Amino acid sequence: MDRRDLFFRFLFGGSAVVLSYVTAKLLPWKVIGGIFAAFPAVMVVAVMMVGMKKGSKEAAKTAQGSVYGMIGGFICVLTVLFSLQFTQNWWGSFIFGLITWFASSLFLVYMRDHKKENRASNIKLEH
Repeated sequence: MDRRDLFFRFLFGGSAVVLSYVTAKLLPWKVIGGIFAAFPAVMVVAVMMVGMKKGSKEAAKTAQGSVYGMIGGFICVLTVLFSLQFTQNWWGSFIFGLITWFASSLFLVYMRDHKKENRASNIKLEH
């Protein structure tokens, strides 16, 4: 590996860690920080750091958010693959993939919350 390659890996990996941390700190929706923590190399470190600072319950929330981010990552990979095949534009495909990753991850969180609300409503109606 040459120095330039190491520099870019450090730059992008470090940026992912910083983005994950800043997002988790600034936004009231902690699952968003977990979604950003879904970058595979970042996820392990993010869960470990949260666990050391805030305990297992908070680490579990971050890990749960990363599940949605990783499913979104799978959708991102498919989007980039198909976009590249049709457009041959790697930069546009990359941007489009990131947008679909984030949107699909948020959609999964929305669906989870919607399902919880419906379950709570049904329990109230039964009693």
